[in-house]
This record gives sequence, structure tokens and C-alpha cells, in this order.
Amino acid sequence: MPTFAIRCFERIVHHRSSIGNSAFFPADVFPWAATLERNWQSIRGELDQLLAHRDDLPNFQDISEEQRALTADANWKTYFFTAYGVPFAQNADRCPRTTELLAGVDGLETAFFSILGPGKHLPEHRGPYNGVIRYHLALKVPSPATDCGITVNGETAHWEEGKSMVFDDSYPHEAWNRTSEDRVVLFMDVQRPLPFPYAALNRRIIRRIGKSPYIQQAKAKHAAWEKNFEEARKG
Repeated sequence: MPTFAIRCFERIVHHRSSIGNSAFFPADVFPWAATLERNWQSIRGELDQLLAHRDDLPNFQDISEEQRALTADANWKTYFFTAYGVPFAQNADRCPRTTELLAGVDGLETAFFSILGPGKHLPEHRGPYNGVIRYHLALKVPSPATDCGITVNGETAHWEEGKSMVFDDSYPHEAWNRTSEDRVVLFMDVQRPLPFPYAALNRRIIRRIGKSPYIQQAKAKHAAWEKNFEEARKG
């Protein structure tokens, strides 16, 4: 989906990034990360209620066609709160505390629970745009934690429950879960810190992405799933 213009701007982002350029960043590059860490168990509580309906949660590729290059089975489940300016109100209503905490995240573009099932491996790929930074809050990490990990631009890290992981997903990266249980994170994309006027240009590009057929189709697919999910829960 990225156009030539977006790829050109990515080079500007690389040179103008206020937080520099690396595979991983310390969590304190985002002041709100500490608040999420302090409240991670509240988020985990709402996640646990959803996991009672795990099989009914959508596979990522059923919402986003572009993910079919990475996954084709039922072992990468999602639960979206927002995606590039598109809110998912019913999902948010089921998780009020998580939604309240997300409201305090500056520059939030995408947020969802990412459920990586047992034995799942996501092959190496890169994110669509370096104007956003990827954030994970680890909510459920099976034991041993070293059997769940992510490699970004050749550097490997492992999740720790209640802790943040911040990385640049525009670098080649892959993730895996070699355990027999789910690994779950609160997955977010946030605007990359940039100085003026590049921050304003970045927001314009992100808004353009949000209006793309890719996002609009995902919105329609998610709306259909959400209707069926609510009917199943009431049934």
C-alpha cells in the first residue's frame, strides 16, 4: 500500500526522528507507558474475560487481507479498539478500563489485543510505514518466557508480563511462540515523535492511510464480525 511519496517521506523520518533510530527503544520515550504498566493487571482482567470466548475472536487475516502473507490459520487472534482513526465502539465498551487508559496515550493510531497462539511463528516482514512506532504491553506470557520472542533487525527480545516493549517495526522483524499457551500483548502503533513541521506532515500521511481501501475494508469486515460476536455472547 505505501506509495512512492510515502517511501520518500520515510527517509526524512529516519533522519529527523526525535528519538533516533534503533530496533528497540527504552519504554520511557513515551511517558504514558509507565501508566499502562502500573495498570496492566486491570487490562489483563478485561482480557481474561474475552479469552473465555477465544475461539470466537477474529483471526487477523479475516479482518486484514494483507495479513494473509503472514498467517493463514486460527493462531493469531485480535481484538481491536481502534485502527488509524477508526474506533470500534462495542469492543471498547466491553473493556472500559482499557479504553480509559488508551485515551491517555498521545498519538495513538492503532490498538488491539494481539493473541499469538501455541506454536505460532510470524515470518520476517516489515511494517508499512516508519512514521509510527510499535508498542507492546505484555499481558500474558507463557513459561518459559524465552520460548516467546521477537527479533527486530537482528536483535532479539522477550516479553515480560506487565512490562513495555517499544520497537521500530519498519525494520525486518519476526515473532514466535514455541509454548503450548497463548501469548497476549496490548499492541499499539503511535505517532513517531518528530519536530515541526515533520510531525504535521506525518499526521497527514497517517490520515491518508486511514482513508485507504485497506483500512476501510478492514472496518467493514470487523463490523460484520462484531455483530456476530455480540449475538453469540447473548446466545
